[in-house]
Amino acid sequence: MDSVNDFLIFIDGYLGSATWFPTFLLSVGIFFTLYLGFPQIRYFKHAIGVTSGKFDKDGAKGDTTHFQALATALSGTVGTGNIGGVALALHLGGPAALFWMWMTAFFGMTSKFVEVTLSHKYRNLTPDGTMAGGPMYFMEKGLNAKWLAIIFAIATVLSSFGTGNLPQINSIAAGLESTFSLDPLITASVLSVLLALVIIGGITRIAKVAAAIVPTMAFIYLIGAFAVIIPNIANVLPSLVAIFSDAFTGSAATGGFLGATFAYAFDRGVNRGLYSNEAGQGSAPIAHASARTDEPADEGMVSILEPFIDTIVICTITGLVILSSGVWMEKFDNEFQRADMRFVAGVYNESNTADIEELFAYLNSDESSASSYSGTLELVGGAVQNVDDFTLIHARSFAENVRFSRDSGALSGNVSVVDGQLEDITIVVTGESLLHSVPLTTEAYTRGFFGESGKYIVSVGLMLFAFSTAIAWSYYGDRAMTYLFGPKSVLPYRVFYVLGFFYAALADTTIIWNLSLITIVLMTVPNLVGLLFMHREMKQTVNEYWEKTEHGKHKT
Repeated sequence: MDSVNDFLIFIDGYLGSATWFPTFLLSVGIFFTLYLGFPQIRYFKHAIGVTSGKFDKDGAKGDTTHFQALATALSGTVGTGNIGGVALALHLGGPAALFWMWMTAFFGMTSKFVEVTLSHKYRNLTPDGTMAGGPMYFMEKGLNAKWLAIIFAIATVLSSFGTGNLPQINSIAAGLESTFSLDPLITASVLSVLLALVIIGGITRIAKVAAAIVPTMAFIYLIGAFAVIIPNIANVLPSLVAIFSDAFTGSAATGGFLGATFAYAFDRGVNRGLYSNEAGQGSAPIAHASARTDEPADEGMVSILEPFIDTIVICTITGLVILSSGVWMEKFDNEFQRADMRFVAGVYNESNTADIEELFAYLNSDESSASSYSGTLELVGGAVQNVDDFTLIHARSFAENVRFSRDSGALSGNVSVVDGQLEDITIVVTGESLLHSVPLTTEAYTRGFFGESGKYIVSVGLMLFAFSTAIAWSYYGDRAMTYLFGPKSVLPYRVFYVLGFFYAALADTTIIWNLSLITIVLMTVPNLVGLLFMHREMKQTVNEYWEKTEHGKHKT
């Protein structure tokens, strides 16, 4: 698995983690924001009216209401990205990462408006009587570029696993295990059956479940969040200052946090922002294409609310919980994941600035004098004796009080390390280090009025968030399969989707997240290219909409 993870990191280095991708993503959002005259601000109030059903017309084609379509799309975006993704962004990029998540969301509101409007305009009525839409349809019929549509549809199927399936159940299983000591196998078995029962019912059942789950899960999660923010209110202003002051400089090392450069915080913030709100990825248009309306721009405006709710509201609150509680720079006793561990040759000191800079460069694969350790660990009762030979890094922090064991108990004897990794994969390593992803958010929720009970809110919220995301993404994947191979391909896809869901509950978290980074890019790039080529038609569609509806009043 180490080689698999290294391969994923290598590929991601040319895709999501390369500077060109977040720059391209933001640039498209900025372009359309300027080209269409800041629609995320001008049309925001109107979007609320459309969502509430104020302008609904009888006889409009579609399978769901505006609210159900929004809830389905939100259930696809409001997931582990809001709980684990924000925590991972702050763990990697510091407070500055949250600023770039905001920027992704603000300009992403326009990207979402564009992709949903165009996808709704070119949606198809399938043989079974349901609507099918998404970027693949505007690529084929609007751009006459079926080759691009096929690439996007294939990427959507891959991303349905990499984005909407594997990370969701993996995070649920990790959260329930840490909070309730629930065996991941039990979690996988029960939720896989529930997932199968829901997705068999298609978009109608999915939309009804999403419309019920989304408001409930948001309410529970926000109650827990403010229970942390209020007692830590004195730290909120300094946290906000750090977010803005570090945005263009990067965040300095503090506590166990090794620091982050501007480029690193920018990349991680934009990447995690995209994972959270999916603006520009092309996923949400598939859900919005089912909405009952004959005006594509109507549904496009509904989608403006999505990144706002998902990132600017929910992710910000999660970020403030983590930053104000201070847990993002504290070390906690935990079990080390292999993909997060690195044995570095020689002794490095956490209080030495030069050492921190060298290790930061080493972890980012930049030029560094630090190198991976290869040799033996001399263990007595689980403790290392030759501590002067290496430094153990876990979760981008100096590991402390490290212990080595197996099922039979603490290890004694010599253990081999090759190129910075333990050769024996059966060895369990525990100790103190920084946390990231769901465990970090869980720890933050214990720093408020509810104390240790706060972790139950994260577990319940995560289960609802992530499960609803997996449901929504199953629909995205089956619409892509319908486009590629016809309706008969949907059932086999759903079977594999449920099997993948089951497997991922038992897989390595870091590998799952690295896989998600790659699949996101594969889906997003063709969508952004298609949007840019359709920019004139988009502007014409919006202008016609306002003329036809008497500037938003909707003629009857």
